Amino acid sequence: MRGLKKQRRIQIIIVAFVALAISTGLIGYAMRDGINFFRSPTQVVEEPPAPSETFRIGGLVEEGSLIRGQGETVRFSVTDGGASVPVTYTGVLPDLFGENQGMIGTGKLVDGVFVANEILAKHDETYMPKEVVDALKEQGIYQEPGDS
Repeated sequence: MRGLKKQRRIQIIIVAFVALAISTGLIGYAMRDGINFFRSPTQVVEEPPAPSETFRIGGLVEEGSLIRGQGETVRFSVTDGGASVPVTYTGVLPDLFGENQGMIGTGKLVDGVFVANEILAKHDETYMPKEVVDALKEQGIYQEPGDS
């Protein structure tokens, strides 16, 4: 009787471990497309991601690079002070989007051009996404709001 209880306990532990492993695997599989890694323009230029990889790029919209094309297509370059990456986006840009403003785009790198399917811009005069601030600090060109 005692051996039976011990055997039953071991079986329950094994079943729980297998269920945990399977659920962890399913969660990882479900999230594989939902995780977008952030990269600065310098990182994209130094180590270009695969054309099939969706990622986020962030930095400042380079001055003089904003070109509005036919329809809703917009071309510009995003920079972190160390490198620039050309970007194309088809759609309506956020109201606060502009040159020398912080932005983050989600999309893929195709033939050296970042093709964005989503563009996010700052939401007030002092906000800049943490990832963009970190990338600009790395390049030594970030200024705290109010510093001029």
